[in-house]
Amino acid sequence: MSGWLRIIGLGPGAASLRTPEAEAALAEATDILGYGPYVARVAARTEQRVHPTDNREELDRARHALELAETGARVAVVSSGDPGVFAMAAAVFEAVEHGPAPWRDLDIQVLPGISAMFAAAARLGAPLGHDFCAISLSDNLKPWELVEKRLRLAAEAGFVLALYNPISRARPWQLGRAFALLREHLPGTVPVAFATAISRPEERMVLRPLAEANPALADMRTLVLVGSAATRMAGRFLYTPRSAASA
Repeated sequence: MSGWLRIIGLGPGAASLRTPEAEAALAEATDILGYGPYVARVAARTEQRVHPTDNREELDRARHALELAETGARVAVVSSGDPGVFAMAAAVFEAVEHGPAPWRDLDIQVLPGISAMFAAAARLGAPLGHDFCAISLSDNLKPWELVEKRLRLAAEAGFVLALYNPISRARPWQLGRAFALLREHLPGTVPVAFATAISRPEERMVLRPLAEANPALADMRTLVLVGSAATRMAGRFLYTPRSAASA
C-alpha cells in the first residue's frame, strides 16, 4: 500500500513549538483531517485536501482517515498538543481494532507534540518536577463519578494534577465541583495555575491558592495545574521538589 497515516501533535499553539518531524509529515500529506480549529492552524497548500470536523466526531474522523490511507492517500490527522494525550491517537487505534482487517497493515505512525501540561509547566518553572498525573474533567466518555474518584485518589496520593478540558458551555459546573473536592484533601495554600492559550498571542497565566481558585478564570483553552502539598515558589518560579518524605 502506498498510502500512509500520520497522527500528528501540533503542540500548544506556536509554530515554533511544532516538531520538524510533524512539519515534514504535514508537508507530504495529501489530506489533512482534524477538529476545525486545529486544522486551521495548518497552512495547507492549495493542492492539499482539508477535512475539518466537529470535536465530537473523533471515531468518524478516524475511520475516514483510515479509509483515505487505504486508497493510497497520505493522511495527516492533527491534534493540539500531543496526539496521545486525550486526543486522536487512541481514536485511530480504536477504529483499527474494530475495523476491517487491512487497516491493521497500514503504515501508521504517531508523531508526538508538546502537550499543554508541559508547555504550561515550562512557563511556570518546574511544577511537574515530582510525580504527577493528567485527568480530563470531561464526562463525555466516562461518568462524572469516575472523574471524582480519580481526583480524590490523586489528591490523597500527593500527585500534582494537570486538569484538561476543565470547563465548557455544556459543563459549566464541573471545575467548581473539582475544586470543592480537592479542598477536602489538600491545603488551601496549594498553588493553582490557570494556563490559557499557552504560546499563542492571547496567552494568559494566573496563579491562585486553591482556597481562592475561581472556575471563572478557565475556559476550554485552559490547562489547570493544581500543585501538591510540596509544591512551592522559588522567587517567581513554581516548582515541586524531586524528593519526597516517606509515607
